Amino acid sequence: MFDRGVDALSLRRLAAEAHTSTTAVYSLFGNKAGLLDSLYREAARRFAARLATVGVTDDPAADVLRLGVAYRDYALTDPHLYSIMFTQRTADLDLDLDLGDEPGDEAAQTIQPLVEAVRRGQRAGRFADVPAERIALCCWGIAHGLVSLELTGNLPPGLDIEAGYEDALRAMIIGWAGSR
Repeated sequence: MFDRGVDALSLRRLAAEAHTSTTAVYSLFGNKAGLLDSLYREAARRFAARLATVGVTDDPAADVLRLGVAYRDYALTDPHLYSIMFTQRTADLDLDLDLGDEPGDEAAQTIQPLVEAVRRGQRAGRFADVPAERIALCCWGIAHGLVSLELTGNLPPGLDIEAGYEDALRAMIIGWAGSR
């Protein structure tokens, strides 16, 4: 069902495919927005769990690279949840999802391991002395852009994301090396 995107999602069809009643689905989620909110939260939870498998080492630059690899691994393993979390948010769905009252939602918090790795790298003199969030966002953007191109198949013929993914991350890491 999710291979057609969330726009095609129907709670009635979901109930039928799950061999349950629409009443059961509505009592669990309330409506389509409630279902998408639950899926969004589950996607963020799984993504955070995947990033948490990347242990902290004494080489923060390598940790940044490994976080980027974990990012791609999650996206390729759970492409539909990745899509819900990063590309098919409320603007696309014209829905008002209740993502909680806490500062920053679940997906926004998943950048924290990357920010912390950059901060460790800065303390070790491996990264420029600029806001760590700026470096983390640039690294995240490279990962997100390449993964999004890979998942959507929007690549010119003959180009292979897998072959150059880690090289692109390394180039970004090298670009932020040292002091500025």
